[in-house]
Amino acid sequence: MTSIDTPRYGSATNLSELARLLSWCHASLNSVRARRIALFLLAVLPFVLPAAPAQADEPTAVAPAPVMPTAPADATAFEQPRVRITDAYIELHTGPGRGFPVFYVAQRGDFIALQSRHTDWYRVRTDAGKVGWVDRAQLATTLSESGMPTSFRDVVLDDYLHRRAEFGGAWGHFSGSSMFKAWGTYNLNDTFAVELAVGQVQGLYSGTSFWQLDIVAEPWADRRFSPFFGIGVGKIDNIPSASLVSAIANSAKLADAMVGARYHLTQRLVARLDWTEYTAFVSSNRTPQYHALTAGLAFFF
Repeated sequence: MTSIDTPRYGSATNLSELARLLSWCHASLNSVRARRIALFLLAVLPFVLPAAPAQADEPTAVAPAPVMPTAPADATAFEQPRVRITDAYIELHTGPGRGFPVFYVAQRGDFIALQSRHTDWYRVRTDAGKVGWVDRAQLATTLSESGMPTSFRDVVLDDYLHRRAEFGGAWGHFSGSSMFKAWGTYNLNDTFAVELAVGQVQGLYSGTSFWQLDIVAEPWADRRFSPFFGIGVGKIDNIPSASLVSAIANSAKLADAMVGARYHLTQRLVARLDWTEYTAFVSSNRTPQYHALTAGLAFFF
């Protein structure tokens, strides 16, 4: 009888080789009993023997994605104009500030696209796909795609022209008495704003406090020197000095009309001067009028 090499069965058994072996046994044996045994083994063994384990894929090393500079939450985005570098080079920082390291240097003649602005820094993208932050001073000499010099308006003034809110305080006179006033203004749009102010007047024989809510119109809000006008309502409380005999505190509704002007000084600081006329509705036949002149400072954001 011809001898054959019998494969060893186990976790690595090759089922195709086993099937080929059993088929050979079925063809070689003459007895009916042997054929039946071979057929039985051919049918049962594939379900009894353990399957060969799948070979695990080799672990693939994945290179970490490069960290790209991201824009701060308050960065101002705009259309992406392209400008051409005319200086010897421009340094790209990883963030909007000189404290961030330089990671790439764009050369003279390269084009860069302006993506957004944060304070005095611009986020740019080079034609090579590098994204970083460039100081506005480095962009001052760049040229547009048409070859014309680019213009980068002073971002401090630009912030002022796009201000949304303002808080300030002022000192002045209220019908001959010293007063202090504080206010907060929120711009509804480029022309109209709503303003809430509170004031304290220290008179010789009484103290007066008031509040007023005004609608303010600023027709030339896009200028550094900007006149404004306002009308509103409020309330005034008069508290007599405790030294007065039989003095009674009283309060009245208030209406006001004001005119004034703002001037942008520097950074986020604004100077303000205003004149206000007040009418107090004490009773049906008594409506005294007061006037106030104040000057102060405010900051915006």
